[in-house]
Amino acid sequence: MTPWQWLSAFLIVTGAFLAFTAALGILRFPDTLTRMHAATKPQVVGLILILMGTAIDLRRDANAWMLVLVGLFTLLTAPVIAHLIGRTAYREQRHRDGLLRVNELGDEID
Repeated sequence: MTPWQWLSAFLIVTGAFLAFTAALGILRFPDTLTRMHAATKPQVVGLILILMGTAIDLRRDANAWMLVLVGLFTLLTAPVIAHLIGRTAYREQRHRDGLLRVNELGDEID
């Protein structure tokens, strides 16, 4: 195996591990606000690592640039989706009591 293939394999395995830990976090965390972190942070980083590993493996192919577009789209949409999920969960009061130290939206909901 060439050093590029080793690097590609390492990135893909590391990304798959991060995506797996994100899936475990979604299953194990008790409420929506804590699950939201598992659904965004390690999941996005894991996907980006997998895409980087695949792009290195396909570096001479024209389709490698599609992986860059997928990564950019993910980086742009994941924070927006997490924000909307967090606000919806807060408005429907699907969080644990005492979880929030500062309640900046308390006056808007009441």
